[in-house]
Formats: sequence, C-alpha cells, structure tokens
Amino acid sequence: MERTLKPAVGIIVVAHTDYASALLRTAEFILGPLGDCTSISVDVSFDVSETVQRLNDAAQRLDKGAGVLILTDMFGGTPTNLSLALLNSHEVEVVTGVNLPMVIKAFGARTLPLKELADLVGEAGRQGIVVAGGMLEQKISNE
Repeated sequence: MERTLKPAVGIIVVAHTDYASALLRTAEFILGPLGDCTSISVDVSFDVSETVQRLNDAAQRLDKGAGVLILTDMFGGTPTNLSLALLNSHEVEVVTGVNLPMVIKAFGARTLPLKELADLVGEAGRQGIVVAGGMLEQKISNE
C-alpha cells in the first residue's frame, strides 16, 4: 500500500532589518537544514510594493497544499501590516511576536492543519517568555 505524505505548512518569518534571517539561521543551527521556509527583511532599503511582492511570491512558492504560516516581529508593525494583506489572497495565518521557541515549534509541528499550527506556535511563544529571576526566586521560596 502506497503512503501519501501530508504536505508541510510553509513558513515565512518577516521582521524589521535582519531579525527574520537571524531567527532562521539560529533554528537551522539547532535543528539542522530547514526547507520550505524563507525570511523577509523589512527596512528602508526596500520599497513597500517590492516587499509586498516578495511576500506574495514567497507565499505562492511555499504553499504546497497546506498553507503558509507567517511569523512577524510585532503586532502593528510594518512587517505584520504587510503580511496581513495576504490573508485575502493566500491560505496564510499570521502570528506576531516571533521568538525562537515559536520558530522551533513551527518546524517541529508543521504537518498540523494551519490554524492548529498557528495556535500551537502562539502558545509556544507565550511559554517561551519567562522572567527567570522571579521564577527562580519563587522556586527557592517554595523549597
């Protein structure tokens, strides 16, 4: 019996300056080579229409039938605002506040349905934020 592989969700990281590419390079350092992903930098060296075109092209290229997860640096920022424009034209989900735990979770669970993956990645991002001093202080006081 022939097994069909479920297509993986494509991943685009969009952020100011080179933060997006640094996150993907770091994820590759931890996980090994990554496929069906790209980073897009938003800065003054690119015209807005050029950035939107790069986003459109990436979403089209990376959607292998499961959609594309777009991770952006902060809600209300230009990378997010430009990415939100794709919601009507591509099967994408946009999750803001990208951090390394989110990126690693996205690559580890990218065969999930797009919406489920987006929710899981958002939760991983929230769990990855820890005020270490306060947590350690509480742990010591509980001992």
